[in-house]
Amino acid sequence: MSAPATSALPAKTPWVALTDWPLTRRLIGFAESLGGMTVMLAQAVRRAFERPLQLGEIAYHVETLGVRSLSIAALTAAFAGLVISLQFAFFLSKFGVTDTVGKVVSLTLFRELVPVLTALTVGGRIGSGITAELGSMKVTEQLDALRAMGADPIKRLVTPRIIACTLVMPVLTVLADVIGLAAGALVVKQQYRIPYERFFHSAVTTVDLLDFGSGVAKSAVFGLIIAVAGCYKGLSVEGGTEGVGRATTETVAITSVAVCLSDFLMTKLALAL
Repeated sequence: MSAPATSALPAKTPWVALTDWPLTRRLIGFAESLGGMTVMLAQAVRRAFERPLQLGEIAYHVETLGVRSLSIAALTAAFAGLVISLQFAFFLSKFGVTDTVGKVVSLTLFRELVPVLTALTVGGRIGSGITAELGSMKVTEQLDALRAMGADPIKRLVTPRIIACTLVMPVLTVLADVIGLAAGALVVKQQYRIPYERFFHSAVTTVDLLDFGSGVAKSAVFGLIIAVAGCYKGLSVEGGTEGVGRATTETVAITSVAVCLSDFLMTKLALAL
């Protein structure tokens, strides 16, 4: 008897085989997410100029995202100022140049430390909150109800949050700058007997508007990144309540990496100018 004929399966092309790799799927998913965030941001910016302007919604989100984050921003800045001041005062005192403590601390806080730490701590809270809120609305079909009533979810839900977060982060950064500098002056006065006048005079004569403004400008970019990532992950939730939890965790990871990467790129660009 002859052997039964077997139908040969079509061989996978090299491109199809390449897309089956876990790393390739991750890269494709990253590219799709980046493209989706870009499209959503463009839609939100365009709808920001369409009437009605949603000023009430923006004010509400400024209060919920900003005012309720004051405590964590203040605590983060205070401990950052304490630690940095102690470290620099300890090492500079060995060389007898404690007069420069205020200079080094103020530049470190204003340019890099306060904007980044505020974005990582406050941004994690804000981004995860936005994702959880919008994700819950999606899994409970509230977004479908908005579309059925003729409302635009991007204009009603995304645009106010992006504007509010972009406005809130610079304000929180300015507040954190003041608190961090005050905490640093207090600890070096108690630990190394450096007078307040010498500390603040050194800081004021060193820091210029560019040093202060660069940190504030970075925080505005960080706020935009946090809001866009939170809104996109919230609107793309799948899998019910478990999907909301996964999206919230992914938002924190995405915003943390994006903040650090964008800080490096903006610092590199600023130093090149």
